[in-house]
Amino acid sequence: MTETLLARHIAEVGLIDQHVHGCWLAAGDRRRFENALNEANTDPVADAGFDSQLGFAVRAHCGPVLGLAKHADPQAYWEHRGQFGETELARAFLPAAGVTDWLVDTGIDGDIASVAEVAEFSGNRAHEIVRLEQVAEQAAQAPGDYARAFEEILHRRAATAVGTKSILAYRGGFDGDLSEPSPGEVAEAAGRWRDAGGTRLRDRVLLRFGLHQALRLRKPLQFHVGFGDRDCDLHKANPLLLLDFLRLCSAAPTPTPIVLLHCYPYEREAGYLAQAFDNVFVDGGLSVNYLGARAPAFLARLLEMAPFGKLLYSSDGFGPAELHFLGAALWRNGIHRVLRGFVDDGDWCESDAIRVVDLIAHGNAARVYDLDGGRR
Repeated sequence: MTETLLARHIAEVGLIDQHVHGCWLAAGDRRRFENALNEANTDPVADAGFDSQLGFAVRAHCGPVLGLAKHADPQAYWEHRGQFGETELARAFLPAAGVTDWLVDTGIDGDIASVAEVAEFSGNRAHEIVRLEQVAEQAAQAPGDYARAFEEILHRRAATAVGTKSILAYRGGFDGDLSEPSPGEVAEAAGRWRDAGGTRLRDRVLLRFGLHQALRLRKPLQFHVGFGDRDCDLHKANPLLLLDFLRLCSAAPTPTPIVLLHCYPYEREAGYLAQAFDNVFVDGGLSVNYLGARAPAFLARLLEMAPFGKLLYSSDGFGPAELHFLGAALWRNGIHRVLRGFVDDGDWCESDAIRVVDLIAHGNAARVYDLDGGRR
């Protein structure tokens, strides 16, 4: 079959990965690797990670990058992978993703690549996304007034960052009051939390305080939405529970962009919110990787309701460098299948499909995050 212009464009288009984490730096065993192929289970899942959509996708798409045949069996893949160090793997997989800019959430501790190392390994640009809950934990350990410390740390870190992120979904969920607390409420809550050790923020008052401080930056604010590990109460991570908060945000003279991450199984709800609010944007990172061969159906649902100028690409890669590449490979494969169907059925023309690819791949993110060199 002759390669179409659309297929060639999707294969070559540069991506802005607008939500990602660092990759591993040090070698580990097979148990660690297979655990990294399961997002939801917090118990060891050795010998089960490969038997999943994500595990099959790793063998299908990542094996050839390392010189293996497509669909090599799990043991062959693991043994061949072991011939490389983690930084070698990063230098193979990150450039292969075709990403021009990585927006790195630095809120996860551990022996993982920094923003600068992601840039080095990939040979392209990387930018920081500041996690609000991490800022809160740093402020709790600082002397003096908590609110002042939080503001100082946030503004210092945000000066060189392109956005912020909240894992409110993991710290109580979206249901309930998300209005800005009073200074007295913040001081009282901070005292209680500091007395308790000031780790793993779950206090609703301080979570609300952090969100409203982030809104004042006017930089994009990301929310983990939907699918995640079992510490997240999935029914409380439905983005429709953010309606009152989004109404408040949209009423500001210059509304802060709100980016809904991952979204599965709430991608349709997220698409509605992106249509309902000018400042709401949606991505499908993480979900695309874990859905593997079923990713095209998910991407088709993202294209149902959300305006095309509101959709963003990300991988949410973390840990194995394979995931930073796989998000791109599965997105390219999935978006081609979906849009090729639209074109073949006569519902879209090919030039419109290419224009939408560019919006999702990099154009929307370049605009939202004000990345001066991102539109390419």
